[in-house]
Amino acid sequence: MHQIRRKPGTKTPNRGANEAASGSGVMTEMVYGAVPERGGEPILPKWWRTLDKWSMSCVLILFGIGLLLGLAASPPLAARNGFDPFHYVQRQAFFGGLAIVAMLLTSMMSPVLVRRLAVLGFLGAFVALALLPIFGTDFGKGAVRWYSLGFASVQPSEFLKPGFMVVAAWLFAASQEINGPPGRLWSFALCVAIVLMLVMQPDFGQACLVLFGWGVMYFVAGAPMLLLMAMAGVVVLGGMVAYSSSEHFARRIDGFLNPDVDPTTQLGYATNAIREGGLFGVGVGEGQVKWSLPDAHTDFIIAVAAEEYGLVLVLIIIALYASIVVRSLLRLMRERDMFLRLAGTGLACTFGVQAMINMGVAVRLLPAKGMTLPFVSYGGSSLIAGGIAVGMLLCFTRTRPQGELGDLLRGRG
Repeated sequence: MHQIRRKPGTKTPNRGANEAASGSGVMTEMVYGAVPERGGEPILPKWWRTLDKWSMSCVLILFGIGLLLGLAASPPLAARNGFDPFHYVQRQAFFGGLAIVAMLLTSMMSPVLVRRLAVLGFLGAFVALALLPIFGTDFGKGAVRWYSLGFASVQPSEFLKPGFMVVAAWLFAASQEINGPPGRLWSFALCVAIVLMLVMQPDFGQACLVLFGWGVMYFVAGAPMLLLMAMAGVVVLGGMVAYSSSEHFARRIDGFLNPDVDPTTQLGYATNAIREGGLFGVGVGEGQVKWSLPDAHTDFIIAVAAEEYGLVLVLIIIALYASIVVRSLLRLMRERDMFLRLAGTGLACTFGVQAMINMGVAVRLLPAKGMTLPFVSYGGSSLIAGGIAVGMLLCFTRTRPQGELGDLLRGRG
């Protein structure tokens, strides 16, 4: 037998050490869901391997349902406005296509690039929101929320939400570093400024949504419960002040608290449509609410779904939203990077709560808010901003290496 000669000074490999290192890697993967890096792997295969495919599939299904409901809800409005029967469906397909492209491209980016672009987008949307009282329009709806571009309109608050969630998460994470900035204070100041500008429009729904997203991130970052309770009290006090000083806000609250629903109002039409739909609906194209509701294709699209397709389709829509939120939060629980965890949590919870508010208004569980159902309602700004927000969420929830378990135990994670 030939003996293997080794160079002087070369140590014999320690088999036990190799097995221990391998075991540590397996343990890390079991605990954190880590996936080892593959050097030189192309972008597309790596993106597909680490992506939450179920959540992306749920988003695509929601968009398909939105087009289906748009075919039912928008022709009456197009006829009233003198357009082709499928004018709004074609526009929804166009803006939805842009939203899907934005979602896919954003999900392929690195978290650092997403954060940088989100900061720039937030600054632009913040300035646009501040200039709305001067250059904005209300389109006869009593709230100055849009910029009219002639061929389309832009609502800055829709693009501000995902940018703010990322910026606030960045500030929260930076504040926990040694000698870090007072990120919590800065993020709170930004949140208050945004809420005040939204209330001035008035847009209380978006203001509550921004405040909720910030509060969720602050809770995950370790906010004291007493402070959160105090903030809830301030919100209630602010609602009382808004009720006494804003006729728009008071009218909606009074309409919600009134036990008798006026059948000629939007809530009355929506409530009756949901009641008529029953379990399986009245049939495709047989619904009547779309002829009475001016916002049947936007804020009250779920009423069209309930009337024509019944409770079955509504439950499917709820399950799709719940799947996206729950799967995202479960994946974020394994994330060790504080910024990714906070930003992803803020985006996921805001996405889910917006859907819950829209459907809650339609069934009269909440006061009227004027908020779209993500990826289902018609609206260019809502669709594109939603695509960007979900793209950020898919980017932050991609499976990535989480480091060695020993680093975490030694406090170096």
